[in-house]
Amino acid sequence: MLSKKSKYAIKALIVLGKNYGKEPMQILKIAEEENIPKKFLEQILLEMRNAGILYSKKGAGGGYSLNKDPEDIRLSQVIRLTDGPIALLPCVSLNFYRRCDECKSEEVCGIRDTFVDVRNAMLQILNDTSIADIIKREGNLALNL
Repeated sequence: MLSKKSKYAIKALIVLGKNYGKEPMQILKIAEEENIPKKFLEQILLEMRNAGILYSKKGAGGGYSLNKDPEDIRLSQVIRLTDGPIALLPCVSLNFYRRCDECKSEEVCGIRDTFVDVRNAMLQILNDTSIADIIKREGNLALNL
């Protein structure tokens, strides 16, 4: 399940993506627009700034802006940054691998084999989806209302 932290991070990036190329946005404006607790959002945005996704400017006219084009920010990157592993089992994780304690043999584990397929399908979608793609989807969904 997607954590609130990841969901809030994605929502904030969408707001900042819509504002891409304009003046930095203040945290309070993002928090109010997306109904995200300000203190929690501060922590999330700081993590993303430290990871190079965001740029921050202090002082008057300061705030946060994307450090990359929204097309270049992948959901897989955001989720790994905010939640860690994407895989549902530690033994199938590409970046956070850990052997399952109760596993007798990974080579013949049907559960592991199934969840490798799940991981691969999920990763394909998350790697192929950018913040710009979500912004486009929202625009298309709004047109259909």
